[in-house]
Amino acid sequence: MDGIRAVRFDHPDAVKLSALVQAEYVRRFGYDDMTPLRPGHFDPPGGLFLIAYLAGEAVGCGGWRVQEAEDEGYAAGDAELKRMFVVPEARGRGIARRILRSLEDSARAAGRVRMVLETGTQLHEAVGLYVACGYVPTAEFGPYRGYSDSRWFAKALREQVSTEG
Repeated sequence: MDGIRAVRFDHPDAVKLSALVQAEYVRRFGYDDMTPLRPGHFDPPGGLFLIAYLAGEAVGCGGWRVQEAEDEGYAAGDAELKRMFVVPEARGRGIARRILRSLEDSARAAGRVRMVLETGTQLHEAVGLYVACGYVPTAEFGPYRGYSDSRWFAKALREQVSTEG
């Protein structure tokens, strides 16, 4: 079946794509993502994990999980984007944009007010995607605070309502 489907983070296709993401990080940075992730982090309504399929094959993924204000720099109402990835042979087809849009819609429907993410400076295509989709640089948060090869981005999921005038 082609399209985008919600799955648990421990689904075999999610595990396979997550391993490919980690291999890409090792190739580009020399280390994998040390962020602790558990399947329950992505269970609705506190998150969502999506897999994109083409010709019956899992070719892309991404998820979000609830974050709240605490000592790692998150703000109340944050949804954190994790494990965005499209296999090289399926890139350039808008798959990542469709996954991202679906994740934003889901997080918004769950009452989240801001989507945040951390990505690496060497992931030029990821940075380009996020900027093109309206993400702007934001203050550091999470386990990679202080890493010179990390960048942090955010996007409001709800319009700000003015109470003035």
